[in-house]
Amino acid sequence: MKTFVIDLTQCVGCYCCQIACKDEHVANDWTPYAKPQPETGQFWMGVKETVRGTVPRVKVSYLPSLCMHCEQAPCQEACPVEGAIYRRDDGLVIIDPEVCTGCRLCEESCPYDVLFFNEGLNIAQKCTGCAHLLDDGWQVPRCVDACPTDALRFGEEEALSDLIQEAEAYRPELGLKTRVHYLNLPKKFIGGTLSDPVADEVLVGARCTLTDEESSETLTAQTDGYGDFWFKDLEDDRTFTLRLETEGASTIIEGISTATDVNLGDIALPAGFSERRP
Repeated sequence: MKTFVIDLTQCVGCYCCQIACKDEHVANDWTPYAKPQPETGQFWMGVKETVRGTVPRVKVSYLPSLCMHCEQAPCQEACPVEGAIYRRDDGLVIIDPEVCTGCRLCEESCPYDVLFFNEGLNIAQKCTGCAHLLDDGWQVPRCVDACPTDALRFGEEEALSDLIQEAEAYRPELGLKTRVHYLNLPKKFIGGTLSDPVADEVLVGARCTLTDEESSETLTAQTDGYGDFWFKDLEDDRTFTLRLETEGASTIIEGISTATDVNLGDIALPAGFSERRP
């Protein structure tokens, strides 16, 4: 069974995969795999860029997004036309452009928003995994072939099993058994800077303790040479208490939510200072 593995730490946002997909499918008719992709409005492989945090603690993440080729595909279940959406023996899910009637029920059913409707042709369209190339002897789709950093991998599930074990599904709560696996999906972060305004200098080596208010799990860090501290790879929608302390001074900040990435900004911690704040 074919599968994709995408390592987001290797993705640099070059958009080569997106461009290669356009090059392969715009103005090219690969019936019975796919009709031509429109020049605009559709990205069967699209890179989603997300700016996280606030200045100056900002991170940018890139997420190559395509059909997940779900084992339990909602689009296939929603389609009322027999044979219009089918699964190949290699696991790729295909919309047959000659059978699709343009009812758009598949588009509405996709929780990943990676199905598109071609108004001119009155058909639904999406990533095919470049099945036409695979059947012609190619080992990988165009997007994978074009990736300069090997962020995109494609092949037999058995050959990629070591990577798959470390990877995770995008939106696993859906339980759709996707054939696209992601390594290092971005998690939330909490960061800030400690300084002593009286001494007019940042605080280096201050102790930072982050406690999950529900599980009581504790993470620790120290401020670096710039007085900055970071807690990364935090789960979404958790609430934390942060204790910051140096010799003779401390502050506690409660109720920090990772509904979004958190920049606590500049935190003053002069000698002898002690407080708890919500």
